[in-house]
Amino acid sequence: MFRTLVLLAAAVALSLGASAQSANVLPDLDGDPVVLVVHGGAGTITRAAMTPETDAAIRASLAEALRAGHAVVMAGGDALDAVDAAITIMEDDPNFNAGRGGVFAADQTVRHDASIMDGATGLAGASSGTMHVRHPIRLARRVMDASPHVLLSGDGAEEFAMQQGLEMVPNTYFHTPSRLDGLLRVQERERSTTGLAVPSPDAWQMHGTVGAVALSAEGTLAAGTSTGGMTNKRWGRIGDAPIIGAGTFADGTVGISATGHGEFFIRLGVARDVAARMAYLGEDVDTAASTVIGTTLTEAGGTGGIIVLDAQGNASMPFNTEGMYRGAITRSGVVTTLIYGDEE
Repeated sequence: MFRTLVLLAAAVALSLGASAQSANVLPDLDGDPVVLVVHGGAGTITRAAMTPETDAAIRASLAEALRAGHAVVMAGGDALDAVDAAITIMEDDPNFNAGRGGVFAADQTVRHDASIMDGATGLAGASSGTMHVRHPIRLARRVMDASPHVLLSGDGAEEFAMQQGLEMVPNTYFHTPSRLDGLLRVQERERSTTGLAVPSPDAWQMHGTVGAVALSAEGTLAAGTSTGGMTNKRWGRIGDAPIIGAGTFADGTVGISATGHGEFFIRLGVARDVAARMAYLGEDVDTAASTVIGTTLTEAGGTGGIIVLDAQGNASMPFNTEGMYRGAITRSGVVTTLIYGDEE
């Protein structure tokens, strides 16, 4: 029997000031396992800061991504293809910090990171710092499938993308007024408070990613993550999204995609830690995921969340911020989309 899908939010108060989140529980879904989970980033996401129009648009995009991945699974496609189908939709939506909606680096360019992992084979691919690849998740997939490497970066990654025939666009394709406004606000704060020094980033600068985890009809898992990274990033900074074991991980038991303050996710190996707790401690998906976010990440001072799906179709989506764009779809096509921390 399949257990009830529990969408867990971390039940621990943050020392950084965010309040604890309560569990989000769906009705009994025994016999109707989850086949795809997605996220669109975690952070200071509140009803007060959200217009009804934006709320509706984000939920619609999450639902579209879920249905696209679900269609792949129900047609007998593999989990990697389902992840690709879901993430490319979110990469084209400027409401998310990935693809078209990627945030600006300090030099007013948009640079992307992405990764994907196949739980059936243990193979993975990733790219970092690309500026012209329309769908970075597809580049990550090609790195896995068509190169002997796991992670390519910068100019080399783009050369490989062109060789592979991926769609390339001018960097201006990714430029949006709201993301530019965000960059200019950060840079004005820097000039007014620190002169030439580089201050620690505000929490909102560090959040924003999209991700998906899929379960195929054959019971195999795959996970992927894509992001524009950190607003005002410098010096080729790389976050957790393209780092296997930090922002993305999948094996035969579980798949994970992360979003949040990447430096913490890298140091803690957040995605791999969830899988390790399940493998070595025998924890179920809910316990492992909520412990890593609610205890390990929170006690280290990090913020963010993860989506997790196991091979039996049990899902968990814990986070320790005020909200996380997230959703799930079951085998029968039941769609759930959630944004705020107090939603059930």
